[in-house]
Amino acid sequence: MSTNVLRTPDGWWAVRDERAVRIETKAVTTAELIADRDAVRKAAASDDNGTPVADLVALPPVTNPCRVVAQMVNYRSHARDSGFSGDIPPTFFRKASGSVSGPHDTIVCPAHVKFLDYEVELGLVMGATLPVGTVVEEGDLPHYVAGLVLTNDVSARDVQLTKTQFYESKSYPTFTPTGPYLALLEPEDFAHLIDLRLRLSVNGVPRQDRTLADMIVRPAQALTLLARFQTLDPGDLLLTGTPGGTALKAPPKPVAKISALLPPAVRWKAFFKGQAKNPLYLHEGDVITATIATPDKRIDLGKQQTPVRDAP
Repeated sequence: MSTNVLRTPDGWWAVRDERAVRIETKAVTTAELIADRDAVRKAAASDDNGTPVADLVALPPVTNPCRVVAQMVNYRSHARDSGFSGDIPPTFFRKASGSVSGPHDTIVCPAHVKFLDYEVELGLVMGATLPVGTVVEEGDLPHYVAGLVLTNDVSARDVQLTKTQFYESKSYPTFTPTGPYLALLEPEDFAHLIDLRLRLSVNGVPRQDRTLADMIVRPAQALTLLARFQTLDPGDLLLTGTPGGTALKAPPKPVAKISALLPPAVRWKAFFKGQAKNPLYLHEGDVITATIATPDKRIDLGKQQTPVRDAP
């Protein structure tokens, strides 16, 4: 069974139901903790009554610096929302490690961003170095992937679309809420990844709800494709895409065809004028709630609750 680990300002904790036991480890980074799995297992098996989880302040369970890599359009439902048809080439992009924030930290919308969006995503935390040229089979996942985290790939859509700039639009501080838990997996847990259900709501209203069965490129294949050009090390983070249900959706095909005939400046002005009527984008005062878990809770990555506010 997986073991949920919580990181706080004064150390690491193994979580058991609503209580947590301190892990006796010298680990400072996520990579060091992964290397000290015996200490994690010892804490998880301890008869110590522990501390209520509600009394602990959760930090992101991945530590900086780390590589943060993400997959684009990797769920069939998101592909439909985005106007894609046919085969979709696997695509990766980077996010700044400084965008990683805690599971209950406020998401701060920069003053120039008008169309702020959400994307609940499953994060893979690496447990071993993935060298360039590695081919990863399903049975190899326990060697390379130490655990899972819940993430939100927050996106400034006006920056992303007008500049075709994923790195900037998804890398502002607080744009990758992560945690609360790092779920360290045992080899037998990997067979249950397909059952993980991703859910996200805004102000209590459901927006996203899909399992990994909707995923196009699954983790082993994604790591193989990524390893064609990118090394990953223990503690690095791969975001594996989001299901449909984000605020941004492609315009109807007839509208898209007409828009394609317009000069870019005119086209974007018309597009964002229409988007301004879309109530699903995030605004100051909104609260995002996200969860990822299997139905039987064998793997449960906990709950994120992140308020949104505008930058001063």
